[in-house]
Amino acid sequence: MNRVATAHGPLIAEVRLTPVLVGDPPLLNVHGVHQPYTPRLIVEIVTDGGITGVGETYGDTAYLELARPYAAGLVGHAVADLNGLFTLMNMVGVDASQVDHAVDVGGLRGARTADKLRLSVVSAFEVACLDALGKVRGEPVHSLLGGKVRDSVAYSAYLFYRWAEHPGGAGEKDTWGAALDPAGIVAQARRLVREHGFGSFKLKGGVFPPEQEIAAIRALAAAFPGRPLRLDPNGGWSAATSLRVAAELRGVLEYLEDPAPGTAAMAEVSRGTDVPLATNMCVTAFPEIREAFLTDAVQVVLSDHHYWGGLRNTRELAAICRVFGVGLSMHSNTHLGISLAAMNHVAATVPNLDHACDSHYPWQSEDVITARHVFRDGQLTVCDAPGLGVELDRGALARLHRRWLEDDGTLRDRDDARAMRRAPEHAGWTTPALPRW
Repeated sequence: MNRVATAHGPLIAEVRLTPVLVGDPPLLNVHGVHQPYTPRLIVEIVTDGGITGVGETYGDTAYLELARPYAAGLVGHAVADLNGLFTLMNMVGVDASQVDHAVDVGGLRGARTADKLRLSVVSAFEVACLDALGKVRGEPVHSLLGGKVRDSVAYSAYLFYRWAEHPGGAGEKDTWGAALDPAGIVAQARRLVREHGFGSFKLKGGVFPPEQEIAAIRALAAAFPGRPLRLDPNGGWSAATSLRVAAELRGVLEYLEDPAPGTAAMAEVSRGTDVPLATNMCVTAFPEIREAFLTDAVQVVLSDHHYWGGLRNTRELAAICRVFGVGLSMHSNTHLGISLAAMNHVAATVPNLDHACDSHYPWQSEDVITARHVFRDGQLTVCDAPGLGVELDRGALARLHRRWLEDDGTLRDRDDARAMRRAPEHAGWTTPALPRW
């Protein structure tokens, strides 16, 4: 770890960690329903010259408990020594109780391991360092990554089955209403197009029996002829069910995302259909690439800079996909404006961005930046201001942190099954074993 400021530029003089709880709508998925609030962690690094860089990642207990000792060890670290961030993180111990090898509900990805936890934490610090470094040098983050190859990035409308409100009226209120059938999904899509101009659509599936979700996709195809459509049941189907759905929607779907759980099941599906399969569950770390690519289990990888350890690792993943002829897009979690800015910067530098990116952002009514991002014609303009080009809203940050402080601990870890049980009609709900159908 380099601490020589004269040779490597500014040093980190201070690190601030601010866990927050952010309002989240009652969006349904295979595990249950989103809680009224979701935890995020805001990272600030302050240089010895007084420049602040910001980053963002998951705020669940497992991530926060790693981030605290890591942050303490970063004081005196050269901001430009990005490789050293990983060296230091590998020295931080992980509580074995946080590594259960079950599906990580926070990102609805594959098994949670110590290495994946570390990468999800270090990602926020790498982004914060790049933000600070860009401000010091007067360059945007995309310039630090090699330069942009596009001036705007395309995003897809992210559609969800959802309730009108959380059980008991908890959480922040919105005006979306329920969407529990094809008509509700089409109405939701029309509003997202009207307000943001999206040109493609992704439906979060795994909520209802496959026949109902096939009907929703067909309704979207009728309402938006020729528009790219995607369906993502988060591993909720068996290989046999996946093949049946793929046959039903052949020629309708742009791709089918994680229909079956795990690389072996995905490979079985892939052998039986020519519908492209995408994933953000069975390829979420470099060691998982080999099996998935050599068995042709997936044809599109949905990258996520939180999973992969930051923006530079995301570019490495893109290069590997390019070599193997595997398509690339980007996955979204319940991110705020900092993470969306980082995502947009790295997306701008990747030549082989083959599909519009996912984004939950239109669902988030709260943020910690002073000016919300605006999608125009389904695109987000790449910012050329120094760093990420976002500024923290100190008042909003304090308010969302106060909510975290006042919580009794119930909401500090995402648990979609627990949130589901709050509804009287689902009082006995348990996380379904996958595949569910």
